[in-house]
Amino acid sequence: MAGNIRGRLFRITTWGESHGDSIGVVIDGCPAGLSLTDSDIQQELRRRRPGQSELSSPRGEQDRVQIMSGVKDDKTLGTPIALRIANEDANSTDYDELKELYRPSHADYSYQKKYQFRDWRGGGRASARETAARVAAGAVAKKWLSDNYQVELHGWVESVGEISGEKPDISTINRELIESNAVRCPDSEAASKMAALITKLRSKGDTVGGVVGFVGRGIPPGWGE
Repeated sequence: MAGNIRGRLFRITTWGESHGDSIGVVIDGCPAGLSLTDSDIQQELRRRRPGQSELSSPRGEQDRVQIMSGVKDDKTLGTPIALRIANEDANSTDYDELKELYRPSHADYSYQKKYQFRDWRGGGRASARETAARVAAGAVAKKWLSDNYQVELHGWVESVGEISGEKPDISTINRELIESNAVRCPDSEAASKMAALITKLRSKGDTVGGVVGFVGRGIPPGWGE
């Protein structure tokens, strides 16, 4: 389906299911000569990895990335880059009761109607697990932009439910400030309230949405597909 492919100049195709052997991404359009190792990608995956705090998914995944193609001697070749992330903590029996149960706010029913078949194990392709592949691809793009154009990219949590943090100064916001708490909200007072709300709702088997902020600094005029 078209939703698996994103971009034109820098194109990514994600693959894999939440409870399959692994997930991953193929990157097409990354220029040759970029210095790239698995540790460059791993540092971004570490920020997304489940189980890192009481506020995230308890699934025990290490999200170790393997560079399968497109890199030699720690340099990109200009050919497609294939990245693989193994699923190490997938217990499909946890989802047996969901074979015939469509969860609210999930894509279960939509998948069934669109394809007449769905992977009920953890949501299949509609699981948040798939986002790890996009994070891996983003890490490659982010390094290219930083190494060649000194572009800085920062994202943070602005609100959770009805709790909003104070707007940060986008000219000075940095990773250290964003990473200062588990919620990744630069307003520490609001972050504490957000964490308390998430914990409260989680204890009830409920969840809550939020809003993220993002800034790119040093982007030349005219860029974009």
